[in-house]
Amino acid sequence: MAEQRSTHITWHHGHVARKDRERLLGQRGATVWLTGLSGSGKSTIAVAAEAALQGRGRLAYVLDGDNVRHGLNSNLGFSPADRTENIRRIGEVAKLFTDAGVLVFTSFISPYRADRDRVRALFTPGDFVEVYVAASLETCEGRDVKGLYQKARKGEIPEFTGISAPYEAPSKPELVLDTNQKSVEASVGELVGYLERHGYLASPGA
Repeated sequence: MAEQRSTHITWHHGHVARKDRERLLGQRGATVWLTGLSGSGKSTIAVAAEAALQGRGRLAYVLDGDNVRHGLNSNLGFSPADRTENIRRIGEVAKLFTDAGVLVFTSFISPYRADRDRVRALFTPGDFVEVYVAASLETCEGRDVKGLYQKARKGEIPEFTGISAPYEAPSKPELVLDTNQKSVEASVGELVGYLERHGYLASPGA
């Protein structure tokens, strides 16, 4: 965990409560944390789910792994320490989105279980939904349009998850989407259905 260097600081509360923002949006804010190997379908599912919720008049936003590394986390590499810091920062950003009443989808490999557990600990129960996008290494390599796995096997990409770096699958995720055979549409339907059944698509108390 990053060292707290700022001192003499105080958390300032605004005049608008989270429940008021959620009532305005007609939904419950939450972080939907999609984790899985590169090529498992995380980003595709997240983007499609965002569009599906937009079509239903809901406010959703995707935090994508590559996109975040272009800006907020552009100074981080892929060492274990940098991966941990990458996930820590994203967890803090996602928490702010959640407090704003947004349904935020995060699409990160986030290979270490301990890192994901630390992010979960930032949230109150129910605000963090871990979704394991499960696909075999063979399936992911077959979808590798960027040729990343091939480069990793040649040693051209060091510390590549699934090849030269480990991936620790979730032990108790809220939802598992097996994308070895399941279509994107079916996966999105299952994900949106979960959010609907658990009250995220309605104002609290509605």
